[in-house]
Amino acid sequence: MAGRFWDPDGTRHGGIPTYPFRLAPEGLATRRQLRAAGLRPGGQDIAAQLLWYSSRYRRKGRSPVRVAYLYRIDRALPVRPMTPAKWAALAKANTARRICTECRTDAGYVVPTSLGMCVTCHDSEERRAA
Repeated sequence: MAGRFWDPDGTRHGGIPTYPFRLAPEGLATRRQLRAAGLRPGGQDIAAQLLWYSSRYRRKGRSPVRVAYLYRIDRALPVRPMTPAKWAALAKANTARRICTECRTDAGYVVPTSLGMCVTCHDSEERRAA
């Protein structure tokens, strides 16, 4: 299967050099790998891509082939530092995630989006319905 994704010239996969999972050449990294190193792509174009099969995504209507784009490490730029305004906006957003939409109080934890309210309100609604 790995041979299907081996295309370092990019002739079969839209002009982008393509490699199988874990076989990318040195000097290339994914966004996550760049971020872990304190870098960002910095506006550069995609240098290559990784392709692999994933059984997790093998569902009707979905392609089981996953892709990760690779960027050149030597062209990557340092991550921009957080400004005080960005820190304040992030704190405000995280605080908003802790507010229950039903009782409008701070739940003390991030309210689950699957419930849409704090666990206490959800449990009391279930008791009323029963």
